[in-house]
Amino acid sequence: MSAPWLTLIGIGENGRDGLSAQANRLIDKASFIIGGQRHLALIGKTDSETMVWPQPFEHGIEAILGRRGQETLVFASGDPYFYGVGATLAKLIPAEEIETFPAPSAFSLTAAKLGWAIQDCSLISLHGRPFERIAPHLQPHAKLIALTWDGTTASKLASHLVSRGMRQSLITVCEALGGARERLIKKTAQAIHETHESFDPLNTLGIEIIASRGAKLIPLASGLADDLFEHDNQITKREIRAITLSSLEPLQGQLLWDIGAGSGSISIEWMLRHPSNRAIAIEPRSDRAQRISRNALSLGVPDLKLIEGSAPEALKNLPPPDAIFIGGGGTDPEVIDAAWRALPEGGRLVANAVTIETQADLMRRHVAMGGTLSKIEISRADPVGPFHGWRASMPVMQWVIVKGAEKHP
Repeated sequence: MSAPWLTLIGIGENGRDGLSAQANRLIDKASFIIGGQRHLALIGKTDSETMVWPQPFEHGIEAILGRRGQETLVFASGDPYFYGVGATLAKLIPAEEIETFPAPSAFSLTAAKLGWAIQDCSLISLHGRPFERIAPHLQPHAKLIALTWDGTTASKLASHLVSRGMRQSLITVCEALGGARERLIKKTAQAIHETHESFDPLNTLGIEIIASRGAKLIPLASGLADDLFEHDNQITKREIRAITLSSLEPLQGQLLWDIGAGSGSISIEWMLRHPSNRAIAIEPRSDRAQRISRNALSLGVPDLKLIEGSAPEALKNLPPPDAIFIGGGGTDPEVIDAAWRALPEGGRLVANAVTIETQADLMRRHVAMGGTLSKIEISRADPVGPFHGWRASMPVMQWVIVKGAEKHP
């Protein structure tokens, strides 16, 4: 094992006083130190060569890698491996070459100040990340701790909560925790929204969700209500969608291709199953593609990748999927052929068909290749004069097959 040459030190607002004796010794012997302007100010004067993190960020990484083997020190806020630079460096440098001295993270400091059990909280970073990602975490009575972008994040969050029917939610703005400037301000979302108050740029938020009746919440189950999506009726209906998600079997960190995405409901729900899940929605119509983007923002998955184009051409050069769903794109047999060729071994393909012609194609494929074939029929009670009767939706045929498990002649 190589001897450590790179030291990562988490530092808080109390500067060197909060560091161990060993960490302080490593600061004194380092030949090169890199950190934020605030970090370097906290450690005071040093004989080492120093660098403030440059823009773009990658230039700082290059500077560190260029000093491999020399005593190099990187400062981070709190825990370098909790939404910090540590994870980035660990992808480039073997762990045995790194020595780390973490400090309490902003999440830990906030939980300690508020008396919250960390394991019962949702921990979210809004720093440098799309703000809409918070939406799935807005659950009744939930407690959230959020890293912020700057002093305006609390006001933006408050307005977001008000717009979703959570105006009585409580927001505690924790400024400069652990230092002389520490201050906690607790107000309702409505109060912060009305004043557009700005806070110290160095802050974290403790959020207690209080949802009013009719609040816009995102349930945890598959098969969200259709009216949560903007659509032109080109949507996999909620009951069919729930069955389809079950057939797709989403797993943590996996990638879905949603071919003929329509409203994006399948790919959006795939991503909602776990924060690390990824999806690519392929949709030829511009108006529907725009709806997919709006739905992704509204439902808290702004990282959904959208390709406006027609399959099979639009499938070229895409990263290999773990699963493929074909809904609106299944009328062209070449689309299914191209999707099957792109699917790696062990990948799952689920195709839904409404038209008789596409259903006939799926039946032929099932006979030739295997998999499972299901017919899904849903009926809903609709008014019939002063009474009610069952109105059947068009049945959906679903073909599910795993690459590598198909029949062979």
